[in-house]
Amino acid sequence: MSNRLADETSPYLRQHAHNPVDWWPWCDEALATARRERKPILLSIGYAACHWCHVMAHESFEDEATAALMNALYVNIKVDREERPDIDKVYQLAHQALARRGGGWPLTMFLGADDLVPFYAGTYFPEMPRHGMPAFAQVLRAVRAWHDDKPDEVRAQNGALARFLAEHGRETTHAGMLDDAPARDALARIARGFDRDNGGHLGGPKFPHASEIEWLLAQGADAREMAHRTLAGMAERGLTDHLGGGFFRYCVDERWEIPHFEKMLYDNAQLLPQYARAARVFGEPAFAHAASACARWLERELQAPEGGLWSSYDADSEGEEGRYYVWHRDDVRAALDAAEYAVVEPLYGLDRAPNFEGHAWHLVMKRPVVDIATALGLGVGEVAARRATAEAKLLAVRERRVRPGLDDKILTAWNALAIAGAARAARDVADAPLLAAAERALDFLHANAWIDGRLYACHASGRARFAAYLDDHAFLLDALVAMLQLRWRERDLAWAIALADALLARFEDREQGGFWFTAHDAEPLPQRPKPFIDESLPAGNGVAARALLALGHLVGEPRWIDATERCLRAAWPTLAELPHACCSLLLALGDHLEPRTIVVLRATDDEATHWCTAIEHARTTGTALWRIPPAVTLPGVLAQQSHAPGGVAYVCRGLRCLPPVTDPAALVAHLA
Repeated sequence: MSNRLADETSPYLRQHAHNPVDWWPWCDEALATARRERKPILLSIGYAACHWCHVMAHESFEDEATAALMNALYVNIKVDREERPDIDKVYQLAHQALARRGGGWPLTMFLGADDLVPFYAGTYFPEMPRHGMPAFAQVLRAVRAWHDDKPDEVRAQNGALARFLAEHGRETTHAGMLDDAPARDALARIARGFDRDNGGHLGGPKFPHASEIEWLLAQGADAREMAHRTLAGMAERGLTDHLGGGFFRYCVDERWEIPHFEKMLYDNAQLLPQYARAARVFGEPAFAHAASACARWLERELQAPEGGLWSSYDADSEGEEGRYYVWHRDDVRAALDAAEYAVVEPLYGLDRAPNFEGHAWHLVMKRPVVDIATALGLGVGEVAARRATAEAKLLAVRERRVRPGLDDKILTAWNALAIAGAARAARDVADAPLLAAAERALDFLHANAWIDGRLYACHASGRARFAAYLDDHAFLLDALVAMLQLRWRERDLAWAIALADALLARFEDREQGGFWFTAHDAEPLPQRPKPFIDESLPAGNGVAARALLALGHLVGEPRWIDATERCLRAAWPTLAELPHACCSLLLALGDHLEPRTIVVLRATDDEATHWCTAIEHARTTGTALWRIPPAVTLPGVLAQQSHAPGGVAYVCRGLRCLPPVTDPAALVAHLA
């Protein structure tokens, strides 16, 4: 027997379609049923690649007795947090308020049917009491008893929580001067919490904070050194898949040794351009290799035949986390010849004790190639060649294993991150990794997620669903701006203008400034987030502010430039309190305080060859350069920047522009 989730588009929801739980998706009918039957709602939020979601499903949701208890006491609703980040954000905040600690997934919330405000909150609950946690069945009975026996207490708590949710993030906008004080404070705080030995934040678990790395790379030498140490640690050790490329979600320890093995599109999309940028900043081939390997994994493993990029791979296979990725030493030895094994054994620590649960090895670089070459009396080139053939053989063996589960929904926001990442990586790495795939993904989104002038957040099972959120609009606008700097398409400029207008019309807080996570016509929930803090994704407000500023200066549209300033003023209390957690906003603040130099080059393909040195100089200096062919229709001030034989460059910084430049050498001098 299947339940109502069998018809859903989300692979995560369909994983629960044959549970004995009488699951509902989040819908009006489910909420009405709870009100009519006067039952509280049990809301379970997770996602397909979540290891502990699988554990709780196996222990509790697949258990007939537990399911019978859930069905008798609650209306049970299952939500994919990747399809409905609006719901997830509200209830993660509510969990933090009720439990006095951070949440996570699976998120288990008990809601009042009338107001949808939670009165009890938790994450994973075990089938039997352990680790100081009660059994899930105990929780089910106790929470329902409290709901029924002490309704006045529940109502009083819900009222207080509802007021907290309504008031959260409603700080007064900043009316004074905007300055770089948050940036200076952020750098000091990041430095205090920095792990000088391993990179990243002190302690474990360790997460890749891509927005922080991007901001550090744009600062002075000390900041760039922190970025360098972090990128090196992640690339050399266990966060990296050394055979297949790409990065895992996070590491459970402080040394970047053992990961949580799920692989997400959004992590890899954000890390790709940071490694490419670091390759240019530091001149280190290892960073370019990491960027290219990440791009190859994205294209090989996540690009759908129709063009979009799928969402994630599970941490588990055959019921065990990491089983697909870890090795036994004898299996490695059997796959390689003696010369290859002589390199791989010391390189990946197979001559040491097992590093994964006492019985297997997760491949982590333990010795530099140059040291191995010295020990074996070989040239570095020979060792590198043996390593390459060995890794190819091991990858072939691994690909015959049972693969982790794939979440094949195509999310607009995550695809946009990958498109922007590919565009920025192409400016820094010569082989322009992932760029062709990014073009296909962008065309897929235009054909399948942009419908009658409205953007949709998810495409799955052949159809678009869920009116898009702030992140979808902001990340896609940013991706279009990045792609336009590589090649010009009139369609993409028109699309970017439409998205910018949609951000102001549908998402902006017209009283306080900044952008809500949901559109003005979205389903009302107990709280309406306005995200300023970077999480696993960059804050939508930070990305929106920066992209609007870039497009506003390009086209000469003051509405978008002014919206950026209003956003920064609305975010100022958060920037003052937690600047190190707002690196996306710090990037926007930097662009606002010190506007980037903008170059519009009107030149044909043939003429552009004479401007190559100037174009390359613009890329290395962080100048925003757009090359626009002569025969295109342009809006705003761009219409006045006409072509001249041989090519002509228009240089502006903020609201100040120079006379047109027709000599490439003169442009280089201006940029210098």
